[in-house]
Amino acid sequence: MAKVKVKTGYVCSDCGATYPKWQGHCSACDAWSTIKEVRLGAEPRAGRRDGFAGATSTVTLLGEVSCTEEARFSSGSEEFDRVLGGGFVPGSVILIGGDPGAGKSTILLQTMCHAAASKEVLYVSGEESLQQIAGRARRLQLPLDRVKMLAESSVERVLEAAQSERPEVVVIDSIQVMQSAGIDAAPGGVSQVRESAAAFTCYAKTSGVVLIMVGHVTKDQSLAGPMTLSHMVDTQVMLSSTEDARYRLMRTTKNRFGPVNELGVFAMTERGLREVKNPSAIFLSRTENAAPGSLISVLWEGTRPLLVEIQSLVVSAQYGSPRRLGIGLDQNRIAMILAVITKHGGLVLSDQDVFVNVVGGIRVLETSADLAVALAIVSSFRNTVLPQDLLVFGEVGLSGEIRPVSNGESRLKEGVKHGFTRAIVPKGNAPKKEIAGMKVVGVNSLAEALDAI
Repeated sequence: MAKVKVKTGYVCSDCGATYPKWQGHCSACDAWSTIKEVRLGAEPRAGRRDGFAGATSTVTLLGEVSCTEEARFSSGSEEFDRVLGGGFVPGSVILIGGDPGAGKSTILLQTMCHAAASKEVLYVSGEESLQQIAGRARRLQLPLDRVKMLAESSVERVLEAAQSERPEVVVIDSIQVMQSAGIDAAPGGVSQVRESAAAFTCYAKTSGVVLIMVGHVTKDQSLAGPMTLSHMVDTQVMLSSTEDARYRLMRTTKNRFGPVNELGVFAMTERGLREVKNPSAIFLSRTENAAPGSLISVLWEGTRPLLVEIQSLVVSAQYGSPRRLGIGLDQNRIAMILAVITKHGGLVLSDQDVFVNVVGGIRVLETSADLAVALAIVSSFRNTVLPQDLLVFGEVGLSGEIRPVSNGESRLKEGVKHGFTRAIVPKGNAPKKEIAGMKVVGVNSLAEALDAI
């Protein structure tokens, strides 16, 4: 029998770049010691190999493709459905990652126990024993009569069980412990993770099964394993803790079936993860005594507004070069705002340490908080307390102009719901009709905003 030729290569575990030979530095992502030798698979002598999406189809005109919308079904959690874009899509592959103890297995166990009431579910555990999972489910008082469990780490055995049981939803916990018999590498390695994920993805696409894979994260909060893992899946979800250990934040970083900026908020209780219907209330727990440098802004997360508190502290630099530190904000954005304040606000901050924090562990990914950051810095610098009922949002431009942001009226209405009576917003976001209970001041420049406070 002819010996099958085995192909090997060198892949960066951070970015997925390939190289013909080993080297210590990845020129694609500028990382060191991340290039590993991997087995690319046996070279087929005849036939062809199916891709991640299943068997190769024939060439078809775009106009001849039938546009049938996939029927979603609920996960049993409104917050989880919101993050996914409306629920589970048959044939989709979902990767959920997070820190150890964030609650990945807990929320999936809760979801599967409720989904099993109307769907066939198979939960595959490669890390915990079935006794441990059953004990947790009983503590959470979940329905146990319909969820099918399998303790297995072999890819081939898992696929055999799935083809035999014909489930509609399959959970793999976790992909890092799965191993394929055809790959001569330890579980968790680049080649094992990639080939295992490819086999499960191909199965999901060809059978129409919803596949959910749990992934570990590295110390820099990125998913462990090759970057190709993120490219294979349809939806990538991250579950993280907040500064308050009672709450968990769920956000999508990739979603082929919905928006990627949706935020789901859960509370960790004795009965597992519970949905938080009004997340703004969590991040608005301000102290009774008002302090300088504190201000409320409105972010737009996916399809809903979210009120957050921006805090700033400005003190004289004690050690020569002043520090600029931001938690939850882009450092470069803070440096730009400080330059605009100096140029167009007439305040000299070159000899001041500036610290800015977004309360609650929220990461600001849009520019609507620029004006709130600027006014919070000025408030701390002047040691002036801003009104507790003041709401601020808007983008700051380099020439000192205040640019409008999306969904301005919806942001203002969210502020009214939480008792805010005054707002400083861009002129373009000032409502044409007065909002009951809200006095809105529209500004065109940073100088006007400073005069308004």
